Amino acid sequence: MTDDTAQLFQPGESATGNWISIGHPAVAEICSEGFDFVVIDMEHTDMGLETIGNMLRAVDDDAAAIVRVPLNDPGWIKRVLDLGVAGLMIPMIETAEQAAQAVDAMQYPPAGTRGVAPARASDYGRTFGEYFETADDELTTILQIETERGVENASDILAVDGVDAVIIGHGDLSASLGVFGEWENERFESALDSIVTTARDYDTAVGMLATDRESIHRWTDAGVDFLIAGADIVYLSEGSDAARAEFEDLVDN
Repeated sequence: MTDDTAQLFQPGESATGNWISIGHPAVAEICSEGFDFVVIDMEHTDMGLETIGNMLRAVDDDAAAIVRVPLNDPGWIKRVLDLGVAGLMIPMIETAEQAAQAVDAMQYPPAGTRGVAPARASDYGRTFGEYFETADDELTTILQIETERGVENASDILAVDGVDAVIIGHGDLSASLGVFGEWENERFESALDSIVTTARDYDTAVGMLATDRESIHRWTDAGVDFLIAGADIVYLSEGSDAARAEFEDLVDN
């Protein structure tokens, strides 16, 4: 990570991000304004590599660009890193072995196994020597813990050298626990507290995604260090519904 990006994902720094699921550069440009970082999602969207490249150009230097890859796969990790990102979010990490695999794919030899080639990340090869020397330290690796098994193995996951931060996938976690969407259920609250406490033990930042005012308060109160405070599809759908409802209320009364 660069010094600036590294600082975002430190315990107690309260960095604020925005979530992007709509694959258009204008959306990335709008949603990066004023935020410390953005997360561009490939796991649950139809975005491909060419789209991601254009999204990154739109974000530019407005915010640190983090991409959530579709899965913990060295091929995906390598190709997205080569596009030039501040870091990656890697979903569904359940064991220390999976965490180590992710870290290994993020780093060049001899520390890791990332393929070596010039690309956009190194100004198309113009600065490749410098990029090769600094990338391992400057990229941020954020792992998602979002299953019951991941909670059980959180200590081992966080002990892996090279894990910069973790994010709790609350939707998948609640589903894994059999209490989907029941944020006040004892099983969910216990799992959430366990991850936050374990992250504190390892002096590692932990974050979450919030999509409304209530969840912003809820996850902040739960003790997260950084928050993704909103998502493009939520802004668009809620704004659209609200405008339509406002007009319908006027003409119906």
